[in-house]
Amino acid sequence: MSDLTPQSEAPTPTTDKITQAARETIYLCNFRVSVDGEWLCLRELNDISLTPDPEPAHEDPKDPIAIERLNLMNMAKLSIKGLIESALNLGRTLDSDYAPLQQFFVVMEHCLKHGLKSKKTFLGQNKSFWGPLELVEKLTPEAGEITASVKDLPGLKTPLGRGRAWLRLALMQKKLSDYMKTIINRKDLLSEFYEPNALMMEEEGAVIAGLLVGLNVIDANLCMKGEDLDSQVGVIDFSMYLKDGGHSSKSTEGDGQITAILDQKNYVEELNRHLSASVNNLQAKVDALEKSNTKLTEELAVANNRIITLQEEVERVKEESSYLVESSRKTFRRFAFGQLLSEQLDVEKELEVQIGMRQEMELSMKMLEKDICEKHDALVELRQQLEDVRRLNHELSHKSQSSESSIKQKAEIISRLEEKTNQMASTIKQLENSEKDVVKQARNLNSAAGKLLQKQQ
Repeated sequence: MSDLTPQSEAPTPTTDKITQAARETIYLCNFRVSVDGEWLCLRELNDISLTPDPEPAHEDPKDPIAIERLNLMNMAKLSIKGLIESALNLGRTLDSDYAPLQQFFVVMEHCLKHGLKSKKTFLGQNKSFWGPLELVEKLTPEAGEITASVKDLPGLKTPLGRGRAWLRLALMQKKLSDYMKTIINRKDLLSEFYEPNALMMEEEGAVIAGLLVGLNVIDANLCMKGEDLDSQVGVIDFSMYLKDGGHSSKSTEGDGQITAILDQKNYVEELNRHLSASVNNLQAKVDALEKSNTKLTEELAVANNRIITLQEEVERVKEESSYLVESSRKTFRRFAFGQLLSEQLDVEKELEVQIGMRQEMELSMKMLEKDICEKHDALVELRQQLEDVRRLNHELSHKSQSSESSIKQKAEIISRLEEKTNQMASTIKQLENSEKDVVKQARNLNSAAGKLLQKQQ
């Protein structure tokens, strides 16, 4: 751009100021930008004919600040128009590497920087358009999400980087035009950041805000992680808008190659996102299975404790039954010799009753032993199932990094695990019911033994 800027032979104080402003803001103050159809034309101020381009009637055509505003407005027109046409022809979502989109952000950055007041800091003077953009959050509550997202980005360290990130997020949200209109309508607040003749304070800013409405027809997916927004140098590439037939044909071929490469890149990224989502789902399922295994282990420990308790109760019942048989024998011997023949018949009947009860007790003991054996077998089966579950979990942990073809097999394994879990739950319920039956039988035996003792006394 320095090649396009003419050097005057006798610089005056006014031209020195204009040159300094041009170096700071990278604007063409000595040229006038006009739009010829779809192309950008640069005319030197001394060569302007009597057919000037449309511009506000109240502005002085020789005012360099007004020319800067007009140049920026025309650049914004071409940038927005070219971005919309190229995006519609491309027919896909735009990303950060798309050249017309990058140039659009550069032009918007220059528009927002035009006429900014310098703020003195410890490091010198600082010009940043982040301050005006922060006003949008106060005027439109919907913009609070964008501002918070920009402040949370870890790689941004300067207000300039935050302002660039804000522009990209607003474009993706398709609210850039609304936000710009909101702050342009509040010139009383903008006067704190801009000079009175700045672009955002004049009608050119309102025109640019209206042009931004057309960007709502395009979709953009911009990744700002890893992109150095703080140290980027925003330079307007005029070669994209100047008339050059050979360049347009070459750029068309280059755009076709870039489009193919970007399509492949998007496909690979989409495939990676899909694979990462499937891996996350498998990891969640493995975690759920580990939790279920822990729960089953706890339930198995409780079942073991209950079996030990039942075994102790069976031993106690055996001891009580042997004691009752021995006491009945002693009672029979003691009273057999001292009773009359009539009482001997009653004793014999009572002995028969006791023998019948003993047989019933022995039968009940056998049933208890059978129940214990069944419970032991069920416990062995539960342990075997638990080992199967652990083995399946181990296989799932190794297969979670494999391809998508193993997902169906894992789903079947998970269904089998769920069926086994339901079977184990039903088995545990049966064990609890059998435990209640054993307790009831033990109580009945105790009550029968008590009645026998009362009768013998």
